[in-house]
Amino acid sequence: MKTAYLPDETDIAILDALQDEVPLVPRPWDVVAEKVGISPEELLFRLEQLRDAGILRGISPILESRRWGLSSATLVALKVPPGRVEDVAALVSSYPEVSHNFRRDHPYPLWFTLSGRDEDHVRALLADILQRAGLSEEDALNLPTEKKIKVDVRFGFRGRMHGDGADGPA
Repeated sequence: MKTAYLPDETDIAILDALQDEVPLVPRPWDVVAEKVGISPEELLFRLEQLRDAGILRGISPILESRRWGLSSATLVALKVPPGRVEDVAALVSSYPEVSHNFRRDHPYPLWFTLSGRDEDHVRALLADILQRAGLSEEDALNLPTEKKIKVDVRFGFRGRMHGDGADGPA
């Protein structure tokens, strides 16, 4: 259950620190806690508070997909009838090769990224999704990646968490 919780400066420092490289050591929380200036126990307590408040969904690694054997990717937009968007979204999300899946107010309401070993694999995955969803190729915009420009996401929490506005480039 989400509770009303306003992060303080220490929470913001934790959120910022978690976006930096966390070392692969036996006790990574000790390193993050030291960086923030608190004990590992306090860090874990605060992470639970942030999770319970719905601010932090989870903590996970960022994998380099090309080194993992997924050298091809595409952005897909699907034209889905209004009454079927949730079901098709659940189907799309069931594929481990799908990394993002968004509903939009758009003629193509479902947008997702799909990665595979190569272009043929990505095309086969998309064909499978379309077939299982009962959609045709005409219902899909397939926008293959031509060049990665930015893949690192970092949120600036200072100022934003307390309603002071943006603190950096838009």
